Amino acid sequence: MTGLPPPAAGCMSCAARDELIGELVRAVEDLRAEVADLRRRLGRNSGNSSMPPSTDDLPGKVAPGREARGKGSGRGRGKQPGAPGVSMAWAQPDEVIDHHPAGACGCGADLAGAVDLGVAGSFQQLEVPLITARRIQHDLHQARCGCGEVHVAARPEGVGLSVVSIGPNLRALAVYLVVFQHVPAERCAQLIADVTGAQVSAGSVHSCLAKAACVVADVVKLIKTLITAAYVAGFDETTLRCGPAGSKKYVLAAVTERHSLFFLGARTLESFRDFGVLPAFGGVVVSDRYANYFHNGWEHIAGHQACLAHLIRDYQDAAECYPGAVWPVQAQRALRGLIHAWHAARDAGQPAIPPDNAGPLIREFRHAVLAGLASVPRIPGPKNSTAQHPGRDLLEFCRDRQGDVLRFCHDTQVWPTNNISERGVRPVKTQQKISGRLTSEDATQDRLNIRSYIDTARKHGCNVMDVLRSAMTGNPWSPPIPAPT
Repeated sequence: MTGLPPPAAGCMSCAARDELIGELVRAVEDLRAEVADLRRRLGRNSGNSSMPPSTDDLPGKVAPGREARGKGSGRGRGKQPGAPGVSMAWAQPDEVIDHHPAGACGCGADLAGAVDLGVAGSFQQLEVPLITARRIQHDLHQARCGCGEVHVAARPEGVGLSVVSIGPNLRALAVYLVVFQHVPAERCAQLIADVTGAQVSAGSVHSCLAKAACVVADVVKLIKTLITAAYVAGFDETTLRCGPAGSKKYVLAAVTERHSLFFLGARTLESFRDFGVLPAFGGVVVSDRYANYFHNGWEHIAGHQACLAHLIRDYQDAAECYPGAVWPVQAQRALRGLIHAWHAARDAGQPAIPPDNAGPLIREFRHAVLAGLASVPRIPGPKNSTAQHPGRDLLEFCRDRQGDVLRFCHDTQVWPTNNISERGVRPVKTQQKISGRLTSEDATQDRLNIRSYIDTARKHGCNVMDVLRSAMTGNPWSPPIPAPT
């Protein structure tokens, strides 16, 4: 090298050139990694992540294929076999209207004088009467007793303190439309005016919500107590645009097969404590893999059950990240098989999935996890701050918390999925789509309390309008308290 002439003035040395090439190579690798990450983010949808189906049609998103949405379920579109249906059945009529031939016969005779031969055909219709709001005046009479004392009649339940107010049926209808059918307050007032002729303002509708929330407050407290004492409960959370522009809140849900409870808060431990269920809950927590549900501060819980629907979607993401890999498909197949076996065991009244059915599927799932761990290496570094390859955290969770993934196999009272909780919070997203941002946090919590009351009543087979009317007359429905066992 000493015999080579020095580089000409203005020319780059070999070392500088090699360093520049190295920087360019590293920059290209970084760009490739960034592009791959962006593609993966755009490819995340309701079929391979916990993102709701409502985000699948966002610009740039890749919607899941039909096979990803329903793979392995074996279910077709529409009503499923055995599901209850509603048919237009013939029944005893409330009113019969006779129709007789009219006009003239071909012979010229008037059919009004024809001989009636009886009914030739009958047709039934379901109809509702035209609704017209009535103005009812309640006169409270006074009377003087023989002793001289004057008594005034009590104001009936449901009659407001103001001299002119909305009746309990109309208040129940307003709450039903806003909370249960997600109609915005202004449109609710317009709908009531068009259908009933009653002129109410959006402010009156909001006052109906506040009134209903106040009346059902004690029932909501009872619902919280019953969920806290339950053997198994599902927990979930979803985002909600609420409060000042740019801010975001979370709706936290705790549900059982008979009760529902919703709370406006944040996705923090402090908010989970404020919700008030997990700190004293002594049953099995069914949830996704969010770390706050597995926090060691919940001292009384009996155990966890990770939602298999979430895990199956996460393995779908892994299958898309590692095309041709067998272990993601193997894990999904095993989990779906276990879910099917759980349903069969529970329907048969068995306390657990029979070992002959569960054993082979559990072994298949374990082998899939081990194969995945062997093929997806861990990136060294602190666990809480080091981003891992796609699927690595999922595999480590399934390895380290295998008991929390497969608990349902040994106890059919524990659900394998948290679908019941997801169904509970789904109306929140519908409300947000229709009404947009909810500005008042207090009013939003009122809506959630009413939703807790309505959902719990529906799970007990009650009609929504009936329980709302009961609330508006000061006698809210209340769930039965189970007998001690």
